[in-house]
Amino acid sequence: MDEPLVDCHCHLSANEFLQDMNDVVERAKQAGVKALIAVTEGASEFESVIQLSKAYQGLIFPCFGIHPLQGCQQDLHSVRIQDLEPVLPLFQVFRGDLVAVGEIGLDFTPWYAPTVQERNEHLLWPFSHLGIRHALLHNFAGRPSVAMEGLQAGYYFSFPPAVSRNDQRDKLIKQIPLERICLETDSPALGPEKQVRNEPKNITISLEHIAKVKGISTEIVAEITTKNALCLFSRLNL
Repeated sequence: MDEPLVDCHCHLSANEFLQDMNDVVERAKQAGVKALIAVTEGASEFESVIQLSKAYQGLIFPCFGIHPLQGCQQDLHSVRIQDLEPVLPLFQVFRGDLVAVGEIGLDFTPWYAPTVQERNEHLLWPFSHLGIRHALLHNFAGRPSVAMEGLQAGYYFSFPPAVSRNDQRDKLIKQIPLERICLETDSPALGPEKQVRNEPKNITISLEHIAKVKGISTEIVAEITTKNALCLFSRLNL
């Protein structure tokens, strides 16, 4: 693959990558990945993504974000303002390093919006209402009508390798113009095999599936999705 690839959404600060990050990065590079957008799910990961961006300068690009669901098991709760307030100064301190804010979302617990589709459908209005002009709706699983709203707002969409085992997303992939699609892995989650750690090298699976569904070459998908990533992340350098 001659065209450079961009993984627009991955969780490289996850515990699953602690033991073999060098190998993970090397496999990603061998797969043609030239940029990894590293998002966080909580403040405890902020320092890690900054360190990764320094260790792999020019390849890993950091984002700060708070996942809409915090805690675990019995303590699972919607994100609260007190989860964010203590770390707001860090956004300013590292403003020059960050390429985006993410991962973010609305404070919908599964009890309020039990499906990914419902959470997607509640998300778009606040984004547009707040005047957010550039956004990536990652792992989008909403209805086609909601996707149209996102397109009208100028947003981009990305799909992880897991779509290769879920043909329900094919309708969305067909509907959304390639000029609004980016590549992602969401690693270590949402890989081609359930219960198996996903990693950035699997971006080629997303690439190949999108090309297959749209009936075009992988070279075209690689070229356009990388252009889209560069438009979306203005601080990205390949």
